[in-house]
Amino acid sequence: MEFTVEQIAQMLNGEVKGDKSLKVSQLAKIEEGTTGSISFLANPKYEQYLYTTTSSAVIVDNTFEPKKDYTTTLILVKNAYAAFTALLQEYQKILAQNKKGIEQPSFISSSAKIGLDVYIGAFAYIGDNCKIGDNTKIYPNVSISEASIIGKNCTIYAGVSIYNNTIIGDNCVIHSNAVIGSDGFGFAPQADGTFATIPQLGNVVLENNVSIGANTTVDRATMGSTILRDGVKIDNLVQIAHNVEVGKNTVIAALTGISGSTKVGSNCMIGGQVGMAGHITVADRTIVTAQSGVTKTVRQSGRIMAGSPAQDSHNNLKSQVLYKNLPKIEQRLKEVEEQLKQQ
Repeated sequence: MEFTVEQIAQMLNGEVKGDKSLKVSQLAKIEEGTTGSISFLANPKYEQYLYTTTSSAVIVDNTFEPKKDYTTTLILVKNAYAAFTALLQEYQKILAQNKKGIEQPSFISSSAKIGLDVYIGAFAYIGDNCKIGDNTKIYPNVSISEASIIGKNCTIYAGVSIYNNTIIGDNCVIHSNAVIGSDGFGFAPQADGTFATIPQLGNVVLENNVSIGANTTVDRATMGSTILRDGVKIDNLVQIAHNVEVGKNTVIAALTGISGSTKVGSNCMIGGQVGMAGHITVADRTIVTAQSGVTKTVRQSGRIMAGSPAQDSHNNLKSQVLYKNLPKIEQRLKEVEEQLKQQ
């Protein structure tokens, strides 16, 4: 696939500064670019590469002022990072356009309803009364159990397991080996020391534009629904427990675990290896830094939380300084005690 710089600029609502007729056929990092490739510059740390890159074109912010001479063609846009992301998305769509049809062997229940231009890979299983929306792609070895609904333009990668009664909206992406709708961790202690399984009768609802990373699990609710609202993005190896609700456009990084019935607000940013206790609420626009433990409800929106147990990040930094100085403080106390004994 080959495009001119002018065509790409039109796609991104950008302005060309240089040769509009140059041909571009691949994407590349600015430090690795070669003739025929297009790159972007968003981080000032990489500006040095603009003056040496051999990429045919580089996407930059329209406020960018070069400090040296350069040989590449520039495409000026409002936000270089966002524009390059949009370009990657378009490229991905082009690559995926040829995936259509139903491969064999695969099993599709006679009661399932399959939309237009759907791709279903070999060894996929689609159970009774499932509904698959138009242009959705289901890769090999995917299992979709009965009465599940998947919207339009979704991509379900190889090895994903979707349990019964799951509801997935439009434009969702679920990466390999994720499990959606497995039982929540519900066990009732008995008098004899054993645990009785509590039936998990609810389901999982993923709204529109949700992304689920590889090997992530989203448990079904005990009753009602575990819900991931519009635009939620979840990294690999994340555990979402039963009856959790995650608000719109919240992002959650790898190895995070959210315990049952916790409500996470909209536009939150949850770092890697964060743990959240159950039955708490986290306000909108909360940022939780990596390896923090959130044990209590966060009521004020926009806070930055850090540490375990998590607290205001500024207070956490003060605590870290004190902790680091504890050996010195202990030594000073011993010296004071010795002085008091001598008096």
